[in-house]
Amino acid sequence: MDVDALVMGVLAGDARAVARAISLVEDGRAELPALSAGIYASTGTAATVGLTGAPGVGKSTLAGALVRVARAAGRRVAVLAVDPTSPYTGGALLGDRVRMQEHATDPDVFIRSMATRGHLGGMALAAPEAVRILDAAGYDLVVVETVGVGQAEVDVAAATDTALVVLAPGLGDAVQMAKAGILEVADVFVVNKADRPGAADVERELQQMLQLGATHEWEPPVLTTSAIEPEGVEELWVAVERHRAWLVDSGTLDAKRTARLLREVEALAAERFKLATAEALEAGGDVATRLLERSVDPYAAADALLGRIAPQE
Repeated sequence: MDVDALVMGVLAGDARAVARAISLVEDGRAELPALSAGIYASTGTAATVGLTGAPGVGKSTLAGALVRVARAAGRRVAVLAVDPTSPYTGGALLGDRVRMQEHATDPDVFIRSMATRGHLGGMALAAPEAVRILDAAGYDLVVVETVGVGQAEVDVAAATDTALVVLAPGLGDAVQMAKAGILEVADVFVVNKADRPGAADVERELQQMLQLGATHEWEPPVLTTSAIEPEGVEELWVAVERHRAWLVDSGTLDAKRTARLLREVEALAAERFKLATAEALEAGGDVATRLLERSVDPYAAADALLGRIAPQE
């Protein structure tokens, strides 16, 4: 693959080049470091918004409605929809795009589905680099919609500037929300399907739980929407813009992005170390036998393994 040509295509905003670059990231190809080096200097300008919540709350429909409002405001928008990978077949439905067909012919909207490939926390392991590709391609707003995985939905908060936690009536009370840890995740709460019975109860319980929590510089608003109608989406967009302005004015945006990048570097280093460990174990194939024979203990085996990976001078 001609990585230089691919980088040029991404920086020019060519949709086909962007799609190929994201596929390269998903596949973990050897050209990935060169691609990252080529686009990194052109990243950091896009606003990123994460949508997370339990299955069935209407995340995909709400994402489509947000795209509509953002386009009316003149923004170029990309949507990265993360779908679950089956633990049995290894496949993924990648069906969120079906609910966003109204934007399919808009040249300033790019929609891409990704599979989690077994990664916990609702985010594909390759998602941060995919977001950077969309950023480098000139999209003003990148919406990351994550699979609803209940109590592990925290990766989205770490991967985006503004995290929207979407809830709906009939999916649990405020105690369950607190148990799931989503009160700490959200920058904005959205009670979707507000036309259904019980929406007012969910909104009230959320407000009560927030009042019991610790006071932060940013107080997450609780908004109600009906994405199908649509109702409340304009107000949601205003809240997203207001949070973005607060991040910039308070200096929180740079601090948040720095912490995010450091976590990503740590994760990449851990992944490479894991691969090096597997190779070292394969090279020293007698380790398992020696452990079973009790001729070496796990700590000594680990020290020997580290010696193979990073020999001491």
